[in-house]
Amino acid sequence: MDDKLVLKNRLKEVRAEQGLSQSQLAALVGVSRNTISSIETGQFSPTAKLALILCIALDKKFEELFYF
Repeated sequence: MDDKLVLKNRLKEVRAEQGLSQSQLAALVGVSRNTISSIETGQFSPTAKLALILCIALDKKFEELFYF
């Protein structure tokens, strides 16, 4: 797949800025810590629903967390 079409994110950076651990963020949004880790490393792309829940939990717009 073309690298330009891979959904990337700033989740780790934003989470750290807000002083949250992976476990704390996972608990806030109702997923496992492993899910947060996988999203941060690009091994897993969240569903649209989970991406929006992450945006709400971190008080960020979608484009502030995710990009191509």
